[in-house]
Amino acid sequence: MAIKSFLAKPFAGYIYKQTKKGMETAVEDQLSIFQYLVKTAAKTEFGKEHGFADIKTYEDFTQQVPIRDYEAFKVYINRIKEGKHNVLWKGQPIYFAKTSGTTSGVKYIPITKDSIPNHINSARNALLCYMAETGNTKFADGKLIFLSGSPELERVGGIPTGRLSGIVNHHVPRYLRSNQLPSYETNCIEEWEEKLDKIVEETINQHMTLISGIPPWMQMYFDRLTAKSGKKIGDLFPDFSVMVQGGVNFEPYKAKLYESIGRKIDCIELFPASEGFFAFQDSQQAEGLLLNTNSGIFFEFIPAAEIFSDNPTRLMLKDVKVGENYALIINNNAGLWGYNIGDTVKFVSTNPYRLIVSGRIKHYISAFGEHVIGEEVESALLKAAEEEHVQVTEFTVAPMIAQGNGKSYHEWFVEFEKEPQNISTFAQKIDDNLRAKNVYYDDLIAGNILERLKISPIPKNGFIEYMKSIGKLGGQNKLPRLSNDRKIADALKPFMNN
Repeated sequence: MAIKSFLAKPFAGYIYKQTKKGMETAVEDQLSIFQYLVKTAAKTEFGKEHGFADIKTYEDFTQQVPIRDYEAFKVYINRIKEGKHNVLWKGQPIYFAKTSGTTSGVKYIPITKDSIPNHINSARNALLCYMAETGNTKFADGKLIFLSGSPELERVGGIPTGRLSGIVNHHVPRYLRSNQLPSYETNCIEEWEEKLDKIVEETINQHMTLISGIPPWMQMYFDRLTAKSGKKIGDLFPDFSVMVQGGVNFEPYKAKLYESIGRKIDCIELFPASEGFFAFQDSQQAEGLLLNTNSGIFFEFIPAAEIFSDNPTRLMLKDVKVGENYALIINNNAGLWGYNIGDTVKFVSTNPYRLIVSGRIKHYISAFGEHVIGEEVESALLKAAEEEHVQVTEFTVAPMIAQGNGKSYHEWFVEFEKEPQNISTFAQKIDDNLRAKNVYYDDLIAGNILERLKISPIPKNGFIEYMKSIGKLGGQNKLPRLSNDRKIADALKPFMNN
């Protein structure tokens, strides 16, 4: 046994025990974090404006602190950019995580000295829990890669600023630096396809044991490796045993990724964001991701149907129920308060608190009152694909509003790896599955208000070309599954007949 895997064993066992212990104290830990956050921030500008000194209970907090998105926080972020201290949290952030918002343009999310361990340790703990549960520590002796953004940082208001993945790259433990690929110089390349070619060049002859990233960009990496080597990934890297992924729902990509590898390997799912590292897969046996209940974040949950209400129901962790969709709200030691991150989650267990990411608040279709969410379209597609032995590379859905005497319908743009024998039959199966999932959609179809959905096939690499055209190819960029307008649909048209 090599030294790194040997030394990892006892540390993995320790972290695994601590994680198990934290499952039993999740509710108490959340209350302690709530009290700590409010007390610590009482003398900040935000704390003074919102009467933190007078907050004694969670009910007090909900009266004093409204739910906000980034737009409502910009006034505070701008004060920090101007050089002010003690605005949202004590002192100043040590970083801004720069991320692209769908409505806010570029967002600058504060990361503080107190919050950086949440980002670093959570990914580490996911790997250590995996090691402890499975006994597989051997991968720690091989080469590890994370397909990430550039680690080069700029300064905004004097604060180092960059993509979260680039910031985290600066905190990779020294003992793993010799294992990490690609090189720093390659990681700094901004143009994704140029960077990917260089990554392939640097890794194709290496002893790769762990590969991680967002599923569609891992697939692109695998495709280029196979094109260059003529081999399945599992044959090219015989000791490749762990795939770490997050950022999007894995299910639509899983079949093709495993086919590219040529064998089943273990997979660890993460739920990170610039605003915090919220959950991770702690077990290969249990469904869902373990909520990070003792890592500087106090979580709130709003029933998804109420998120746009003036006075939505706000719940603490102890009040959530299995199977219900909630908008995830965070308060953390980086100074985000009542912050709506835009994701919806659904608990699959409350003992311990494990969840799945069910969609995005803004990524839904309700152009006709149907209230269709991401989880529903993904489930409807996957079930039909399994029955028809179809493989889907990527897809997105948009409403098509009736012109003239026609009827409105949902238009599905789908890129196939393996096409259906009959696309109309395949579309009908998806439609039937979606109707079974969503009563509002079913009513609209049954009432002859909407036509059944229609599929518009996208040629191979069509979505890649589209993402390239808008400057969002690679890195942490993701294609929205659902839209309430035709912006993406219309932009895809030029790529449909290439």
